[in-house]
This record gives sequence, structure tokens and C-alpha cells, in this order.
Amino acid sequence: MANSRQPYRSHRRRKKSQAGRLGLAGAVTGAVGIAAVAGVIVFLRPGTGGGDPAPPVLASQGDGGGGSSVPAPKAGPPVGFTTPEGYGYSLAAVMAGTSRQPLGATQAPPEGTTYAYADYILTNSQRRPVLLDFPADLFMPKSQVPSSAQERCMPQAGIPDDMCTLPNHSTITARVGGSKAPVEDGGDTMMPAGASYVVRIASDLPVKEDLSADDLRLYVWNARFTSDRKGVQLAFP
Repeated sequence: MANSRQPYRSHRRRKKSQAGRLGLAGAVTGAVGIAAVAGVIVFLRPGTGGGDPAPPVLASQGDGGGGSSVPAPKAGPPVGFTTPEGYGYSLAAVMAGTSRQPLGATQAPPEGTTYAYADYILTNSQRRPVLLDFPADLFMPKSQVPSSAQERCMPQAGIPDDMCTLPNHSTITARVGGSKAPVEDGGDTMMPAGASYVVRIASDLPVKEDLSADDLRLYVWNARFTSDRKGVQLAFP
């Protein structure tokens, strides 16, 4: 790992609790849907649609409150993870693509480049609040990363050698159905019991403009979520 990258790929605050480290669990499944935009939380992370779709409406651009439900998107099979603290999550990939503004108004990338992004559903699979975390990471072919960013594109064990991940942001763009918004608790941000959110992860550094959405992948690889730190792929529909 390069020195510029943090040990974990999201700047998260860990919940201080008396729960012991419980070990890691296997996969769980569940159906998820998508709702209108309700809130946004951005985490910095080191690190198949395609085209240039309209950017998501963020809380700062919308009402920041509840929104009406919309039909569930087509998503890949959900995969479940449990952290050492006993927090349970289910993730299901929705789509990937490229855009010059995947998270709304951002600095335009250089000529001939764009940004990569992917959307997935993040669900609290438990009947109690869990720490808000963004386990998924976005990978792309290293050949599609400009030379100026090659040193920032990191490989990972268990993920094809020709794939790497750039520094990126993860943002909640919508709540699923009647899910409640995240809440602050003692300085930590928590997901209410059973809450589901639509998360968009987007690269901070540009990729080549001809990157195909079909070449983008979502993996969970962090040691908090995988016992051997080898990537677990989230399959797109």
C-alpha cells in the first residue's frame, strides 16, 4: 500500500461500545428497493450504464427530508457481512458507469478523461442500529487509468491483477422505501434498524474517457468485512 492511503478505505469513526469482537459471518440475503433522495453523507476513501447520466440529487440540492418511494431497481444478488463488533450489513450492486459529474457539481476532469462510479444498496440487516459504513470499493482496469494516476491505483489480494482502485468518495444518494435517515449517536453516525440506502461510490481521480462500464467492478475486501482480506465481488444484475 502507498503511504498516502489510510489503513482502511473509509474515514469512519468506530462506535465505542462494550460489544466484544464476535468474528465474521457468512452471506445473508434480502430484497431491496430504492426511494427518492432523502439525505447525503460523504466519506473520503483512498483508493453498467456508461455515458454521462444526470448527477444524483444530493441533500444540499433537495429537501434533505423524506421522499416518496419508487419501484425497486434491478440489483444483483445481495451479500451479507458481519464486522468483529457484530454489525451486520447486506450489499447488492445496482449499476456502474462513467460521468464527468457523478456526484453533482465537481471540478471538470481534464480533456479526454471522466470519472468512474457505481451504485449499490446498503442495508442494515439487523434489528438494532449499526454503525454507518461503506464496505464496497470500486475497481477498474489499470490500463484505463491515466499515467498521472497510475501510482494511486491500488491492487488488492483476491482481485484480478489487472484491476485496481483509485481514491474515491462514497455518498448516500437515497433512502430505500420507508427507511429512516441515519442518526448521530455519541459522535457516531448510525443506520437505524433495517434501514436501506442507495450509495454511490465515485473515483476522485479521473479515468480514461473510453473506459467501458462493463469493465467496472465492486468488491468488498477490507479486513473488517472479510476474514482473509480477499475481495468478495458484488455482482451487477
